[in-house]
Amino acid sequence: MFKYDVIIVGAGHAGCEAAIACAKSGAKTLLASLNLDNIALMPCNPAIGGPAKSCLVREIDALGGIMGISADATYMQLKTLNSSKGPAVRALRAQSDKKEYMRYVRNLLEQEENLSLKQCTMTQLLVENDCVKGLTDEFGLEYYAPCVILTTGTSLEARIWVGLQYLEFGRLGEASAKGLSPSLKKIGFTVGRLKTGTPSRVDARTIDFDKMTIQPGDKNPSFFSFLPNRPIRPQYPCYLTRTTEKTHEIIKNNLDKSPMYSGLIHGIGPRYCPSIEDKVIRFAHNPSHHIFIEPEGKNTYEMYVQGFSTSLPAQVQIQMLRSLPGLENVHVMKPAYAVEYDYLPAVQLNHSLMTKRIKGLFCAGQINGTSGYEEAAAQGLFAGINAIKFLQNKEMITLSRESSYIGTLVDDLVTKDINEPYRMLTSRSEYRLLLRQDNADERLTKTGYEAGLISEERYNAFLKKQQIIEDEIKRLMTDKISPSDKVNKVLSKYDENIDRGMKLSELIKRPNITYEVLKEVDETTKNLDLTKDVYEQVEVKIKYEGYIKRQIQQVSMADKLERIKIPEDIDYSSIKHISTETRDKLAKIRPLTLGQASRIGGVKPADISVLSVMIESHKLKR
Repeated sequence: MFKYDVIIVGAGHAGCEAAIACAKSGAKTLLASLNLDNIALMPCNPAIGGPAKSCLVREIDALGGIMGISADATYMQLKTLNSSKGPAVRALRAQSDKKEYMRYVRNLLEQEENLSLKQCTMTQLLVENDCVKGLTDEFGLEYYAPCVILTTGTSLEARIWVGLQYLEFGRLGEASAKGLSPSLKKIGFTVGRLKTGTPSRVDARTIDFDKMTIQPGDKNPSFFSFLPNRPIRPQYPCYLTRTTEKTHEIIKNNLDKSPMYSGLIHGIGPRYCPSIEDKVIRFAHNPSHHIFIEPEGKNTYEMYVQGFSTSLPAQVQIQMLRSLPGLENVHVMKPAYAVEYDYLPAVQLNHSLMTKRIKGLFCAGQINGTSGYEEAAAQGLFAGINAIKFLQNKEMITLSRESSYIGTLVDDLVTKDINEPYRMLTSRSEYRLLLRQDNADERLTKTGYEAGLISEERYNAFLKKQQIIEDEIKRLMTDKISPSDKVNKVLSKYDENIDRGMKLSELIKRPNITYEVLKEVDETTKNLDLTKDVYEQVEVKIKYEGYIKRQIQQVSMADKLERIKIPEDIDYSSIKHISTETRDKLAKIRPLTLGQASRIGGVKPADISVLSVMIESHKLKR
């Protein structure tokens, strides 16, 4: 018999973050994996970040997680997307060295003295009096712990499809996890079925890159982690090609061989990451689609074909790939495939990510119905923090929607009855101007410090940075600039000029003026030599001051509903004047506040008014 404080099942991005958080907090932790050689594997694109996802990575770093520092340490390319657009949608993306990333994360795990690694398949949950007690593996060994975190990814009862053939794999070359899903059903959990997929991998030596458009990284890259002294590494290019009329013809002629279109796959796939078959059929008016060719590592010829996910037969895949400019003679190293797997709809969880049915049992990552490494890592870290709170018999933390994308992600999962793989998008947040990647440390470092994952030294450095930002904003709101030939000569390069004296803050609010421009026209600004991450926040706070104030007012209004608690023992079936469907949804999810109730799909403002009256009536009766 083996005893631990916490057992984590699955060593993907969610499992690794949970394991580090628990072990750092002093808990005796076991991380169980189907294959220890696949710790922190990126089974799809070896990339971190992108729209909304980069904000998740920055938030993970601010809380004390490891994804940001791991991406910074192992990148092949760093690129800021949407750099010409507003700060709410700017996004950092890293093309990572897949193997190097895995080695880096494993090394971090093995440095934790409270953490043990184990290669096994957990097949059964041990539960007693609605409390988790541990797990049993495929050999009958029992592992006991008062806290278990399931981060099983796409492994539960999984199978992969290539054409009309399937294999009992969760990922190519790795067997699916059998037993745990039936165990969850036996306990009383609802288990659903989802689908995702990944493109082919091809040999760089058989690609004609001259027929493609080169996609370089940034000359002066930004980084994910707020820690200083990030490594400057050589940048490697990606390449852009496009589908052709011939590509589309091959796909249309072979749809009957697709397990999705023939009805063999029953799981619902990700709407925002469709297969190439879906793109060709759903967007028939589009004669061509972008396809990116991206490196998997510095020391391999293996290339990832982004945007070309498919479950068509292997021989058809070869025809499709060879119809793309530059890939006419390509050698396919690994076929594309679809994967179908079990998951637990997350409405069965509380905002802490602990299940409502079984105390001490947490779920994080794709088992909750999400897609993406970043979404998984964010949940894993959050579940790990709350697992420690649970063990310490302390109140578990929650993150509000206005505080973070992580808070938005968790609230969406546990509130909305999601039946397709959930992907984080900037449009999912109603407070995205407040939730920018540049200010994630301002929003969450204190929470990470209080959770014990941010060191005293790092927290003091953060406080110093915030003071510098505050002081610089005050200076710009006070110092003035006067018109002169010298000043207007510089400003004319940016289609600007001034004919009167004004505060520097007033000048920087102009669309064409950045903090870098201020350095050219103001000697004090030039001599301050502030770091990029500092003056970016200064610029955003001043330039978008009006919009930010308006969004803060929206937060204040929404907070009124969040403060109205719904009694745990309220009987929804007795509420009149709302539909049966609404009563059923409220009873299923059992929202904690009126604000959460308002976000349940199908619940109307009129229902909230009725519920508000019911709460007051309930209070009077009590």
